Amino acid sequence: MFIHNPNPVFLSIGPVEIRYYGLVYFLGFLLTWLYFKKSSLGKSLFKKEEHADDFLLYSLISSILTARIFYILFYNLNSYLSNPIEILKFWHGGMSIHGGILGGILGIYIFSRKFKYNFLKLTDLVTLPLALGLVFGRIANFINAELYGRITSVKWAVKFPNAEGYRHPSQLYESLKNLIIFSVLFFKSKKPFKTGELTSIFLILYSLLRFFVEYVREPELYFLGLTMGQFLSLSTLIIGIVLYHKVKQTL
Repeated sequence: MFIHNPNPVFLSIGPVEIRYYGLVYFLGFLLTWLYFKKSSLGKSLFKKEEHADDFLLYSLISSILTARIFYILFYNLNSYLSNPIEILKFWHGGMSIHGGILGGILGIYIFSRKFKYNFLKLTDLVTLPLALGLVFGRIANFINAELYGRITSVKWAVKFPNAEGYRHPSQLYESLKNLIIFSVLFFKSKKPFKTGELTSIFLILYSLLRFFVEYVREPELYFLGLTMGQFLSLSTLIIGIVLYHKVKQTL
């Protein structure tokens, strides 16, 4: 068993703190932008080089905003109502991946309509950097001592500050889950694939694996007998299965 003691602050310069959580987001944005610019998928998709920049802004801004809104509304509303200023403190954590996915889809849809791009080709492009970003995002959650698991007696249990007992390091389980998803998508992208196939595989794998991780993660809210994470995962799983079925029917 272990005691959680990582410092969430990467660097302090006077009153300014650079936290691992914010650093991971910044690096994620940078790597995503480079992937859009340099990958064969990105180069073959965008009609103009500056469209890659526009696409990043549309997808990421909408994703971040909805990830925050979903977390506030569905996971911790009373806490934020009692201390509204915390809503603006993104660096303290508190993002819903399901909200982020839906917001990203909305941003991509708006971009595709405005600049006349195939929507599913754009979502396929996003899946690889998204999966890789989630690998490190969950590690940042672990460093932040948030979204920890349920009380357990397993040998690798962790004692988190402000949490009773030793708990599953569910953030690390999710990081491994996301690494598996990234690996599957990476090898799939190296072979010919149908438009929308990477998107549907991501939705199915993420939803299934997240559903089962919820059994060891500390539930923040229940809905219809399921944790909120499980309920939202079932929703995205259905979307993924329907999309996969439609993709496989195309010539």
